[in-house]
Amino acid sequence: MVEAIGWSLLGFVLTEAFSWWMHKYIMHGVLWKIHKSHHEHTEGMFELNDVFVLIFGGSAVVLILLGVESFDYRFWIGCGISLYGTLYFILHDVLIHKRLKWFNRPKTKYLRAITKAHRAHHKTKEKDDAVSFGLFMIPREYFKEDGKER
Repeated sequence: MVEAIGWSLLGFVLTEAFSWWMHKYIMHGVLWKIHKSHHEHTEGMFELNDVFVLIFGGSAVVLILLGVESFDYRFWIGCGISLYGTLYFILHDVLIHKRLKWFNRPKTKYLRAITKAHRAHHKTKEKDDAVSFGLFMIPREYFKEDGKER
């Protein structure tokens, strides 16, 4: 069980690191035409940027299917990626962007910092000059409230 948790955590952490890199260098780079829809107001529930879910979700499904017979590391890494995707959906799409109206304003310091960092990322509608590309790894500056760290 400890090994399963370890592989799952590794899958989660690697997904955050890969997501940060992909967001900064690919989505705000060569695939900006797709990601740009996320930085603009769109009508309806979906935006072109949602195709990136297929990359992350697809990799999780493949790993889970490859490892399901023996419940080896591939299965558990796929579970870690799936956990990341689930939490990403809840935090990013529901809490921050309000694509579903499930939650009110965040109450914890960590959730407020995630929201601030993401809003800072969206201050620019352009490909360049964006900040804060991760979701869970947040620079210290976003934990400050009223000009001081709490």
